[in-house]
Amino acid sequence: MSLAEVDESSGTIALFPAGTSYVVRIEPDRGTVRHVHWGDRLALREAVALPAEPGPGDSFGDPWDGAEELPVDGGLRYGPPALEVRYADGTGPLEPHLVGFEVERGGDAWAEVRVNLRDAARPLDWTLHYRVHAASPVVERWTEYRHGQPSGADVLLVRHASAQWNLPVRSDYRMSGVFGQWAGEFALQRRPLAVGETTLTSRRGHTGHQSNPWVAIDAGEATETDGQVWCTATATSGSWRIEAVRSPEGRCGVICGAGHEGVEVSLAAGTSWTSPVSVGVYSAAGFGGVSRALHAYVREHVLPAPERPRPVLYNSWEATSFEVTFANQRRLADAAAELGAELFVVDDGWFGRRDDDRAGLGDWTPHRRRFPDGLRPLSDHVHGLGMRFGLWVEPEMVNVDSDLYRAHPDWVLHLPDRTPSVQRHQLVLDFSRPAVTDWAYEWLSRTIGVYDVDFLKWDFNRSFSEAGSHGDRRDRRAIFMEHAAGVHGVLDRLRRDHPRLEVESCAGGGGRVDLAVLARTDQVWTSDNTDAVDRLRIQYGFSQVYPAQVMSAWVTDSPNPMTGRTIPLRFRFHCAMAGALGIGGDLTRWSRQEREEAAGMIALYKEVREVVQHGRQYRLGSPDDLQHGVLYVSRDRSEAVVLQWRVGAATRTLQPRLRLPGLDPDAVYTLHDDSGTLGSVSVTGAALAAHGLPAGLPAGPYSSRLLRLRGR
Repeated sequence: MSLAEVDESSGTIALFPAGTSYVVRIEPDRGTVRHVHWGDRLALREAVALPAEPGPGDSFGDPWDGAEELPVDGGLRYGPPALEVRYADGTGPLEPHLVGFEVERGGDAWAEVRVNLRDAARPLDWTLHYRVHAASPVVERWTEYRHGQPSGADVLLVRHASAQWNLPVRSDYRMSGVFGQWAGEFALQRRPLAVGETTLTSRRGHTGHQSNPWVAIDAGEATETDGQVWCTATATSGSWRIEAVRSPEGRCGVICGAGHEGVEVSLAAGTSWTSPVSVGVYSAAGFGGVSRALHAYVREHVLPAPERPRPVLYNSWEATSFEVTFANQRRLADAAAELGAELFVVDDGWFGRRDDDRAGLGDWTPHRRRFPDGLRPLSDHVHGLGMRFGLWVEPEMVNVDSDLYRAHPDWVLHLPDRTPSVQRHQLVLDFSRPAVTDWAYEWLSRTIGVYDVDFLKWDFNRSFSEAGSHGDRRDRRAIFMEHAAGVHGVLDRLRRDHPRLEVESCAGGGGRVDLAVLARTDQVWTSDNTDAVDRLRIQYGFSQVYPAQVMSAWVTDSPNPMTGRTIPLRFRFHCAMAGALGIGGDLTRWSRQEREEAAGMIALYKEVREVVQHGRQYRLGSPDDLQHGVLYVSRDRSEAVVLQWRVGAATRTLQPRLRLPGLDPDAVYTLHDDSGTLGSVSVTGAALAAHGLPAGLPAGPYSSRLLRLRGR
């Protein structure tokens, strides 16, 4: 079966992403594209035969309102529009007219459908794009908007969504998403979807800690392993908006796009603007099935270098804070190398007059007192230890007390007639300006080359305020999207000119985690909160969409510097080993016993890293349970790894057995338990899935273990 098939007589277009179907129907008389089916696999002939399913229809509306692929403001549509405009005369309603459609195929690898529409009497064209890839159930959608005349007044896009995703009619709907705050990101919530319009958004100019640009919908019956789930996510790193719409008539749809309310795009004559990609995935295997599909999609179609194993890194921030010197960094590098770290990252304090957070941002040359000979001696020392060398940078920020601000106060992101709100003693640079992005690229590229830098931790530590256009440009608040595009451009140039460079996205923790930034980086900093107990919940929510290999997770000191909680080193390692392992504590204060234990855990992680970072992930319970775990199964199912935790003291109540899905049912797996509680076990994959293993963990208030399975 082809990835895309068309029945010309009925106007039916069917996409077939990996065991599922996505079907739309062209309605030339109405100038619209109507949604037909998104779910289990149907043949084209079956899709063509599907009867129409209009709404109830009455004298007050259109029976197809809420069933279009990109509803516009106009006609008898009264739901929220995905496309709303304002023409030069102040009017806005659109009258869509179908121009045609085309299908392009990349052999058996991918297929793309483009549906072209225009306003019947005004100069606006738009094209709906659909793309699917072989072996992936993910559908990619985006919309290109064009001013349809070579001259004339601008057309203002007031709403400019990527897509509306329409779901089958169900008796009830439930919405899942992640919410939180700084140091408490990615808290998963599932709640009934109210009738009306539920908006998730960021108004901050970046993805945000408070929510993340994805939402999942089910009928309220799905579980981790079973049930129909539909999930959509948007690849945008600036402000964004998702509206989950449940109509009184019973329809449900999700509108996804860049920019929050009031963020407008002005199209000059002959120009175009393309929305970010929004992805959608359907699975009948519950929330876990959706997650595994998205994890595979990120690896295969988003990450720039997915085959690279994420190195075990050491970061010096929690050991030295701003008191960075050549001497203390060298001592920490020696200690990190002894443990088995593969990447050493110097954090804040290495540049300018950066003695605290009040000065120096923007002056990206080595601190003269702390590094009188520059950074090259430290870089050479780190490389001589067999590790890679990394630097923390915050290119988008500037302190008022900096040479850069004194030279270019006009580069900051604020309106000239408004008093700037200084936060963390810093302001945001305007990355929508070519002069600013050229400056950023030049010093970053020079730093990478001169100091032989292998890795950048790119941070972003405050949200926008008083943000708008400068000079004679009308303020459309498009800076909330344009700034992120400028950041993407700098990252693209750096990766092109420094192919071996690796980048971690950070924004005060998990404030910039999205598919767009992952297309340009290798991993993301999940949260500034490194408390292992808190991290279990953060990592659980993170894993709903994003794979383990991009999830940076550190082992830090105990008591934890943020929460004060005392947690065993073993538990802290088992938590951080669930993603891309890092170390962030002050190694000079660790005892010999702690260093020896850490070295053993790092060696074990390197043995299982390929499975953890690239395997299929199965969540075994949740942090709400007394104990829970995560299973990773290698792509060929020859190996598996289980990480399991209990927070709090054990009870005398038996726990449900640890059943392990996803294994080869015919293979016999031998088991290694690093806690020693299970002893020697050899059992088939079928038995592990159907019956499982004893779930008991060793005694103690914070108990954990790593199980390693090898099949034969």
